[in-house]
Amino acid sequence: MEVKVGNARIELAEGDITSQDTDAIVNAANRSLLGGGGVDGAIHRAAGPQLLTECRTLGGCETGEAKLTKGYNLKAGHVIHTVGPIYHSAGKKAPELLANCYRRSLEVASQNKLKSIAFPSISTGAYGYPLEEAAPIALKTVMDYLKAHPDIQLVRFVLFGRDAYQAYEKALRDLAKKI
Repeated sequence: MEVKVGNARIELAEGDITSQDTDAIVNAANRSLLGGGGVDGAIHRAAGPQLLTECRTLGGCETGEAKLTKGYNLKAGHVIHTVGPIYHSAGKKAPELLANCYRRSLEVASQNKLKSIAFPSISTGAYGYPLEEAAPIALKTVMDYLKAHPDIQLVRFVLFGRDAYQAYEKALRDLAKKI
């Protein structure tokens, strides 16, 4: 599924974020930035050991913030690492922290003149954020950013599994009616 927002496109795809040929892919990282499970582990494995070496120089990352590294062995030239909220412990701040992950990642992309970016569904795996709550937050945050920042041309959500794709598809259809 694809929707135009200003000069940009938002695409939904089911698949493997490590194979994306965008300027940057986003890593749903842990606070250490030193690798882990899920998307984080897959990106570190695909990028090669140089990614871990560079991440060690960054001093970690706070929840809702984002940091940039090179992409090394990935097709994407860069990795933007962001730390999503752990749903059950973030409480009422969870939606704001999740939105910050997407916004800060896009700001980092803009600051580095990157035109295309691929996101996973941040915090919806091991961090327990329900897909039905996360998808509209992610998509609305991205849409709002794209309306105000025409420098980004493509945002692709690369979703793992049919359930994730369907949750994002429903949220995108609902939000597209309001454009």
